[in-house]
Amino acid sequence: MPDPIDWPPLPYDVWRDTYATLHMWTQIVGKIRMTCSPPVNHEWHVALYVTSRGLTTSPLFFGERSFQMSFDFIDHLLRIDVVDGEQRRIELRPCTVAHFYADVMSALASLQIDVKIWPMPVEVPNPIRCDEDRVHKSYDPQAANDFFHVLVQMDRLFKIFRGRFIGKCSPVHFFWGSFDLAVTRFSGRRAPSRPGMDKVQAEAYSHEVISHGFWPGGTGASGATLNEPVIYAYSAPIPDGFSKAQVNPREAFYSAEFGEFFLKYEDVRKSKSPDDLVLQFMQSTYEAGAKLAKWDRAALER
Repeated sequence: MPDPIDWPPLPYDVWRDTYATLHMWTQIVGKIRMTCSPPVNHEWHVALYVTSRGLTTSPLFFGERSFQMSFDFIDHLLRIDVVDGEQRRIELRPCTVAHFYADVMSALASLQIDVKIWPMPVEVPNPIRCDEDRVHKSYDPQAANDFFHVLVQMDRLFKIFRGRFIGKCSPVHFFWGSFDLAVTRFSGRRAPSRPGMDKVQAEAYSHEVISHGFWPGGTGASGATLNEPVIYAYSAPIPDGFSKAQVNPREAFYSAEFGEFFLKYEDVRKSKSPDDLVLQFMQSTYEAGAKLAKWDRAALER
């Protein structure tokens, strides 16, 4: 018989320091991925992917050479593997972001992979250059492993949900800027441009979307703060009446501050059927947004 599914607790206040450090570490690796990947629409070329051990870049390219970088949250390593068999291993341990940055760049240089990245973190308040950040330096292996196990379950459920849709849909991927696992459905129609969006946002929201994801909490792009992990749902543009829509399960709620529906991870974890709770939430919030925005659901759904 398979082992029971692991839904570990993930209290924000307990692991916030590890979270903050790991967020910066993933930005370093994510920026390398962005530099060594051909551009893809909606910035999909920058994301990381969940594996059976952690998070990976998938294959990257430096010239004609292929290499891959993977966080292993079981053995607590950053693995760098090159197509010719060369490899490097960096231990994940308590150390400053600046130290980790130097280790990563040194390892790549020793493999003749001379990658240059902009070391300034994005989508975080009061950013510190990664090569100068000696503030963030925590790493609790158990907390990182718990976070990984949550990602594994969310990745599994998001892929089930994704399979129900035959329209354009993103991969299930991890964005290191906002530090969330996400999957996004598209109506196929272009969205009206919105003032104040930067180049990345304009590309991401060039078409109508309904997006779902898992976020461990913190300060969002709007400056609003939520100090607990949640599954989220939003529609962009926001159709009239979306905030008042009736969605399932009963634990779900709309946050006017964020402009999104939330389902607390702790409610999922304590449920008799976490799978049902998450899939109910995703399906009902999608249906609410698609109905109000008048998506052609017959052409988009199985």
